[in-house]
Amino acid sequence: MKRFYKTAAPAPADTGWQILLDGRGIKTAMGAQQVVPGQTLANALADEWAAQGEEIDPAGFVFRDLADYAIDVVRADRDAAIANLLRFAETDTLCYRADPEDALFKRQQEVWEPLVQAAEAHHGIHFQRVSGIMHRPQPPATLEALRVHLAGLDDFTLAALNTLASLAASLTIALAALEDGADAQTLWAAANLEEDWQIELWGEDDLARERRDRRAAEFANALRFATLARADSR
Repeated sequence: MKRFYKTAAPAPADTGWQILLDGRGIKTAMGAQQVVPGQTLANALADEWAAQGEEIDPAGFVFRDLADYAIDVVRADRDAAIANLLRFAETDTLCYRADPEDALFKRQQEVWEPLVQAAEAHHGIHFQRVSGIMHRPQPPATLEALRVHLAGLDDFTLAALNTLASLAASLTIALAALEDGADAQTLWAAANLEEDWQIELWGEDDLARERRDRRAAEFANALRFATLARADSR
């Protein structure tokens, strides 16, 4: 599709901020008015539109797509969005460890355990650790506390969490990404600890590296989106 506008600029809206293309507001994929909570995120969305060349590249709309998801999907059914996130707590990768006698277990303890303990302390909960791959349910009180916490987050933060948790297979890592000073590279490395362990043993092919790099960029962008969405509420 050829570029059909000359200017892209953020502007105040009744309930937040919107993007104006040649003075006209844009809509989400589902036809709703795309209004975001603050000017900081609106600036980033306007920058995506402004950066397009003569031909529009859909891959250049990372933040727009996340904003659309927040409005069209999360806002439409917050309970479903929260239930989906809780599934990543029920089977959180960080809670499934190798057997204690395995060398991998030591690295999991060094990298994963501090993240799990930090989440437990922050939310006043307890995660069940498991050695092996057999599923073991998390305590109902833990899941309920996390549900209450998630219910207190805005639609845009929940949208970012969905991407973060999906990529990391861990709600613990996704929530850690919301903390001040969170480092996307460090958290992504934690999420890929077992894959990195296998690479050290057997090596890595180019296709796997390309997929890893692409997913790492998606993770970093989701973390950035969450930061932008919350910037004006602090």
